[in-house]
Amino acid sequence: MTEPGAKRLSGKVAVVTGAGSRAEGIGNGRAAAILLARHGARVALVDAVRGWAEATARMIEAEGGDCCVIEADVTVPAACAEAVAQTAARSGGLDILVNNVGIGGPQGTAVEVDPAAWDQAMRVNVTSMMLMAKYAIPEMRKRGGGAIVNIASVAGLTGGHPHLFYPTSKGAVVQLTRAMAAQHGGDGIRVNCIAPGMVYTPMVYSGGMSPELREQRRQRSLLKTEGTGWDVGNGVLYLVGEEARWVTGIVLPIDAGATAAAGGLPARRP
Repeated sequence: MTEPGAKRLSGKVAVVTGAGSRAEGIGNGRAAAILLARHGARVALVDAVRGWAEATARMIEAEGGDCCVIEADVTVPAACAEAVAQTAARSGGLDILVNNVGIGGPQGTAVEVDPAAWDQAMRVNVTSMMLMAKYAIPEMRKRGGGAIVNIASVAGLTGGHPHLFYPTSKGAVVQLTRAMAAQHGGDGIRVNCIAPGMVYTPMVYSGGMSPELREQRRQRSLLKTEGTGWDVGNGVLYLVGEEARWVTGIVLPIDAGATAAAGGLPARRP
């Protein structure tokens, strides 16, 4: 366990995909990257938009953290391989992978959704996680183990979504996590999943959200409070650290209890 006063992730090397934010503020990937660096990890900030990741880097560097920016499209195998190779070359290895990239994807039911858009969005939300793990796991084996956290959504646990793609892709991330945990536990690699609830992040508000809809989202939980990227980032920090050394294959909802009350609260008897 970490010695008192020591940084929890000192000496660790991490890759966070989707480490930028598409608007001002703190998204899940940015929060995770900042927290990992704050606790001593050397962090590679991977994003398809370099400027978004550079903004995260400035925040980390302002706190004295160690990071680098890697522009990469994680739907492309060669780009994933290069991102991992650059990280290992710069920092001497790899211990932590946070698969955070994700999009809302195409709208519609099975009848309405565009198949080509579906295929491309699946590459973003699911295939990218497989590809990053494909190249990260061999580096982790060299270090005697590691930790992977995949970011899904409560939509992948409960369904009941107006569009077919998003809950389908996030449900796939849940099962990918469980399968990878079983396959790589013998390598000392822990694989876990976070299922965020109604967090208010740049990905959510950059598209525009009325105060009424924001309040409706806040009310869809037991705590009646709004989550932020920091809530998800702190979950990542726990799952990659020594405090979670005996934790693998789990799905951690960070949702203010939304999934616990997915069916609504029963009426009280008089």
